[in-house]
Amino acid sequence: MRILITGGTGLIGRRLCKALLAEGHELTVLSRNPASVPLKCGAGVHALASLAEWHPALGFDAVINLAGEPIVDKRWSAQRKRALWDSRVTLTGELVRRITAAERKPSVLLSGSAVGYYGNCGDVMLDETADAGTGFAAELCKAWEDAARGAEKLGVRVCLLRTAPVLSNDGGLLGRMLPPFKLGLGARLGDGKQWMSWVHIEDYAAMVLRLLRDEQAHGPYNMAAPNPVTNAEFTAALAAALHRPAFFVAPAALLKLAMGERASLLLEGQRALPGKMEAMQQRFVFPTLADALRNVI
Repeated sequence: MRILITGGTGLIGRRLCKALLAEGHELTVLSRNPASVPLKCGAGVHALASLAEWHPALGFDAVINLAGEPIVDKRWSAQRKRALWDSRVTLTGELVRRITAAERKPSVLLSGSAVGYYGNCGDVMLDETADAGTGFAAELCKAWEDAARGAEKLGVRVCLLRTAPVLSNDGGLLGRMLPPFKLGLGARLGDGKQWMSWVHIEDYAAMVLRLLRDEQAHGPYNMAAPNPVTNAEFTAALAAALHRPAFFVAPAALLKLAMGERASLLLEGQRALPGKMEAMQQRFVFPTLADALRNVI
């Protein structure tokens, strides 16, 4: 297949490129730094510097849309919120317009989203039928998904990837958490009762490949392991995997003061379950957090 990937130079994109190249697919990655694409994504991977370069005669069999500015790295000023919106919702809308103009349309669009779609739901177990939540992150995810669904009117099969935090030894969530935890400075966040969905990067890649191939797959998918944990449990498991203590607590009030509105990403959570994936009998290589951390660390 000829596949276009946005966000292909990121943590998830790089792993997907490796898996797709191993299967013999021809890849093109959208990147603001096209010269870096072969180094980050693999020799022979083509690059587009902008979607304007996707002219109607250029055909792709599939599109995987993973683009998006990091959501937790900077305070959510009005300017930052606009950047987050444009890198997800606006870009996805432009992607659908390019699909509309294409002489040969892709058969499938796999488009990013996040479990933050559900907002803060406490202990409620969430499958893909749950409603969208409230708050900026949830509204961003819903608008992102709505933009992608525009391709369905063109006869394109659309899968929405409601992604949990991805565990990898190459950055991402653990890239930020490991340095303090290795020093014995790991901390529970707030009361630690908020749920944390998560997924090992190898299981994530396997699910994407499954959705790419399965012509019956469509709609939203919780891209998460089947065993979410609370923040307190995650903190204890990571400390144990590193053979370090984790006695500290980061008070909710302090996190809100330091981070502003984006502290909700740490203090609120989702108990998201991969209901549709399990119905497809998808096998998880790393179904428990202990399994995943043992492998990654």
